[in-house]
Amino acid sequence: MTDTLLANATLILPGEVLRGHLRIKDGRIAEIATGQAVPAGAMDCDGDLVMPGLIELHTDNLERHIEPRPRVNWPHQQAIIAHDAELASVGITTVFDALRVGSVVSNTKTNYGEYARALANEILDLRDKGALRISHFLHLRAEVCSETLVAEMAKFGPDDRIGIVSLMDHTPGERQFRDVNKLRDYVCGKQGLSEQEFQDHIAGQKALQARLGALHEATAVAEARRYGAVLASHDDTTEPQVAVSSRHGVHFAEFPTTLEAARACRTHGIKVMMGAPNLIRGGSHSGNVAAKDLAEADLLDIVSSDYVPSSLLSSALMLGDLWGDMARGIATVTAAPADATGLADRGRLAIGARADMIRVGRVGQAGAVRGAWVQGRRVG
Repeated sequence: MTDTLLANATLILPGEVLRGHLRIKDGRIAEIATGQAVPAGAMDCDGDLVMPGLIELHTDNLERHIEPRPRVNWPHQQAIIAHDAELASVGITTVFDALRVGSVVSNTKTNYGEYARALANEILDLRDKGALRISHFLHLRAEVCSETLVAEMAKFGPDDRIGIVSLMDHTPGERQFRDVNKLRDYVCGKQGLSEQEFQDHIAGQKALQARLGALHEATAVAEARRYGAVLASHDDTTEPQVAVSSRHGVHFAEFPTTLEAARACRTHGIKVMMGAPNLIRGGSHSGNVAAKDLAEADLLDIVSSDYVPSSLLSSALMLGDLWGDMARGIATVTAAPADATGLADRGRLAIGARADMIRVGRVGQAGAVRGAWVQGRRVG
């Protein structure tokens, strides 16, 4: 590989921001120095921010490419490649693609089927062929309130690049959908259920959780260990739920729904991850705790783009402004997610680290990605 020198840049380093230059050699960061000089052959960044590439732990974006409209199925290879390119364009250089495991097959109106194993094969095959721009890992979203979780998780193993297993429990009246009216809006709007069908759906899901929930939760925890994956909780709402997460060995909590749960996470040493759309919109679309409130209470550690990839960079810049500490804001989408998932080779601008980085120009509160590199290779 040829050397790349990014000069006259505002470098977002661990704990500080400095004007200087950065050299990439053989896919790694080889030199970091201060000053505004632009040596011959260097790229003049004209003061733009240069920071680690963003690390996305939970995104539904691939599903949007696979089903761009309701009941419209798009060819998977094209969808995966487009998803990968979109993430590169907004500064994401490492992604944990979220795939649901656990399906419901006995109710014809609200069925949803298995897809994760086949889609994982396609992602991994494209990666092996060098068709993808950024680094892809898998995130298995283990749906406890389902019928087929045990069989689906058994189809995966330690060689499948599974970095995260998250414990999902979408039982009506619990966690994300404590407010059943919010659930009604979501399910009926998506699936066109009548009121009676909706009530039948609630009864069926509660019965399913009562029958299989404990088995599925134990299975997901055990399978995460077998894969060598980090365990995450999802939508913790109460202190007792967080205590259970802690006993399971959860590393980070995805989208706790209350201030109580976020405080309990801090007590138990569990990192808190919130959604960038929540922060940017000023609140949760499900009526749960606002990410900004957690940030102001010093209870926010990691940010995920969730369903809007471009929101990840903007949210980190917003947090940097909110806290008056840009290095800290950027760390929520770089160093913190890297640490939470054991990726010691990336997430920071440091000598010897992977040369996964982006160049960003500030545009008001947002940022425009003007360059992206993965292991020193420019991908955007």
